Amino acid sequence: MRLLASPRARAWFLSASLLVILGGDAWRYSFGWGVFVTLAVGLGAVSLYILIANRQRWSIGGLPYPLIAFMALATLSLAWSFYPGATALGLLNTWLTVIGALAVATSFSWQEMLDATARALRILLGLSIAFELLVATIIRHPVAPLAPQPELTVNPDGPLPIMLLWSRNVLFDALDGGRIQGIVGNANHLGFLALLALIVFAIQWAQGTTKRFTSITWLALAGLTLFLARSATVTLALVAVIVTATAILIIRTRRTSRSSAVAQITFVALTAAAIAAALMFRESVFALLSKSEDLTGRAEIWQNVSELAQQRPGFGWGWVSVWMPWAEPFAGLAQRNGVVQVQAHDVWLDIWLQLGFVGVAFFGALVLTTLIRTWSLATDRPQRAAGERLAFTASSVWPVLVMIALAVQSIPESRLLGEYGLYLLVIIAVKAKRPDWAGVRQ
Repeated sequence: MRLLASPRARAWFLSASLLVILGGDAWRYSFGWGVFVTLAVGLGAVSLYILIANRQRWSIGGLPYPLIAFMALATLSLAWSFYPGATALGLLNTWLTVIGALAVATSFSWQEMLDATARALRILLGLSIAFELLVATIIRHPVAPLAPQPELTVNPDGPLPIMLLWSRNVLFDALDGGRIQGIVGNANHLGFLALLALIVFAIQWAQGTTKRFTSITWLALAGLTLFLARSATVTLALVAVIVTATAILIIRTRRTSRSSAVAQITFVALTAAAIAAALMFRESVFALLSKSEDLTGRAEIWQNVSELAQQRPGFGWGWVSVWMPWAEPFAGLAQRNGVVQVQAHDVWLDIWLQLGFVGVAFFGALVLTTLIRTWSLATDRPQRAAGERLAFTASSVWPVLVMIALAVQSIPESRLLGEYGLYLLVIIAVKAKRPDWAGVRQ
């Protein structure tokens, strides 16, 4: 295929796709929805062309079955949707994301994905710090998006709510609890990008594909960004990633299959115990993370969503992904600090609302099977042939670490249902099932 025949063309396409998907709000705040939609549709068209041109490399039957079931259910929900217009828009957005992810998963290797993600994150983190420095030293006051979002404000004629500011000008207030938002305009989003950067930069350093000074510099910048974003949800994800990475390293040192199995069972048991303890002592956990008992207003949103979901528990109200604030019943469903919310702040509640218990089962199966496959990829010693065992590689670890981060984030955020969350999930799910499609660089 000529489009992806050149290594430079491959790198440019993949990097551009990741820049658009990882930095969605940065594009919308800078250039408006028109430019962002044009970029998304353009990349979606190219991705569809790639899938058609590479049709010999994939098949519907070779995709993860839970993914097929979930996308079929979401599409069919147009038939019973309470808001068919919003569902149609939501499906367009979701299919563009999934098609883009499938094109990448079936055409690029794990290593290419790792390197392109690292390039995109260096750009986004570098621009974020530069942007906040510009605001703090030259502009010296909060900055609103260049393309306003009036449909998200409770009172469009009033002052812009602080939650919708692009930058709050708090870079030099870090010690007093200031949370920078970076070029993406959201502290939790920026924090997750920093966590993702820590994962991919560390893997590149372990591989030796980047120079030591370069790795240390970017790891330090990612760590600084994570600290300045002060995202409690990302902090929990960071702890989970560190624990998982440590467990994988321990398991890889086991010399026999039996000792490896014992180590894995022990890790699963300890993880389950830790989750149970965190739920039991959640007040103390939230206090440690400087969060209120209801996770900064999320409890009220969860209550409202649950009451609405109970009216249509089986198949939900219809797929929409990100809520459309002009459509009922989303208009006024949840508000915080003068801002109309466009998510339930919990993936599983959001799916229950939109696709019912059936949707929760399909999506849960997709996440669970992907976690299991990526865990096996990281902990099972690779073999070239029967009895010929190869050395473990650093590149086989990052998919499961990203999945752990996404899974933890799915509790207080709904980003796994759209844009970078769904994009990364589909790529990892497809490649973990059939890594031979694009090859795994050893």
